[in-house]
Amino acid sequence: MKDDVLKLAQDLISRPSVTPLDEGCQELMAQRLAQAGFNIESMVFEDTTNMWARRGNDGPLFCFAGHTDVVPVGDLNRWHTPPFDPVVIDGYLHGRGAADMKGSLAAMLVATERFVAKNPDHHGSIAFLITSDEEGPFINGTTRVIDTLEARNEKITWSLVGEPSSTHKLGDIVKNGRRGSLTGNLTVKGIQGHVAYPHLADNPIHKAAPALDELARMKWDNGNEFFPPTSFQIANINGGTGASNVIPGNLEVMFNFRYSTEVTAEILIQRVLNILDAHGLDYDISWIFNGLPFLTGEGPLLEATKQAIQEITGTETDPQTSGGTSDGRFIAPTGADVIELGPVNATIHKVNECVKVADLDLLALCYERILEKLLCSQ
Repeated sequence: MKDDVLKLAQDLISRPSVTPLDEGCQELMAQRLAQAGFNIESMVFEDTTNMWARRGNDGPLFCFAGHTDVVPVGDLNRWHTPPFDPVVIDGYLHGRGAADMKGSLAAMLVATERFVAKNPDHHGSIAFLITSDEEGPFINGTTRVIDTLEARNEKITWSLVGEPSSTHKLGDIVKNGRRGSLTGNLTVKGIQGHVAYPHLADNPIHKAAPALDELARMKWDNGNEFFPPTSFQIANINGGTGASNVIPGNLEVMFNFRYSTEVTAEILIQRVLNILDAHGLDYDISWIFNGLPFLTGEGPLLEATKQAIQEITGTETDPQTSGGTSDGRFIAPTGADVIELGPVNATIHKVNECVKVADLDLLALCYERILEKLLCSQ
């Protein structure tokens, strides 16, 4: 039916589901999926609401994955329209989550309804893995659902994540992998004192500067045909009391690696420790593993996605691994192939977030065509 995707997207956007709130988005989706023959499981972990919905018991299992939570709206005065009052202006749907990723959720659901109506006896199974904690700490969301599925040996074959992957036009880029992410929290220890008596103190900023310079200039690897070289970036640095006459006692530095499959987190950690030790620093360091790198190579999912985009939009897609992380990093380690396909990402996390209405309709057609290629060709 005309405007099905738009109407559902508007209904989802109107619910102010800032992380980790869901505000009834999953309940709305569950009601419609149940009508299409899905078994619905609500998985609530701490402050996070998750939904696992599945139609069918046999493999292969195709899973749509996404999130109902959105980032905070920021300065309301800078929005042209209220962020949770979705409105169409000049062919664009405006509202927080329009592109990231309630538009994709609407397209997924409508595409599935259409597919099931046409193919009630389709091959394999279809599932939805939806969380309300993707934009936040990501502790009690997709990763906890995956743990539950793994414990009962429920394996996803193919997963399509609705993250806004496109750059200039719908489908020009899909993500067939993501870099790993590793964060280090470093504290370099010194001795606080008066700046006029440096011999009685030990300045940790002065001590750490050469080591930080070496880390920033280090070539960690050369990347490969799928991944750019590993990058190191200092994200936060803090030292001092705020006074101009005090040598600080500690320096705190937070840094992040986005790394390729040419190295491991363990290799990066050891190389950092070697550099810190070589400079004779007195330090404490802790690590946060944000996600392993993953790659979906040529195979049924990537091929079906590329063909669907070409047939529906006329665009030849470019698979890439650039950008940040997504919940695909929790799904891929189970052995599933993972692709990210969603709308243009130009306005995500910004004020006046918006998405072209026509693109949402095309996205639903792409999703439906992918289902046809994977679950009707066996």
